[in-house]
Amino acid sequence: MRYLALIYGDEKAGANATPEEQKQTMDAYTAFGKEAADAGVTQGGEALEPTSTATTVRVRNGEVLTTDGPFAETKEQLGGYYLFDCKDLDQAIEFAAKIPGAAHGSVEVRPIWEFPAEA
Repeated sequence: MRYLALIYGDEKAGANATPEEQKQTMDAYTAFGKEAADAGVTQGGEALEPTSTATTVRVRNGEVLTTDGPFAETKEQLGGYYLFDCKDLDQAIEFAAKIPGAAHGSVEVRPIWEFPAEA
């Protein structure tokens, strides 16, 4: 079953990190990525640009409305994700707990809704 692991953290804390702290974080993510790939569970993953680069899109009465930034102010921001293919939720949680961001932020694990193939 496929699961999306959404990584949330305080992007201001990351922006204020020293070069040494940034390197430690990148090294931890590189090690995690290798472990998850070696286990065969990773199907993808990306880091996201800061929320200041986001554009929120809504359609109301047929009109496209855009606003700069995220939809809502939050203490933690979505910073990236991994797409896992795991045998069950327990295995997805096991890998999500190893994502470096889980140590100072949170990782939301959600099953992918698999739609049946059309005949």
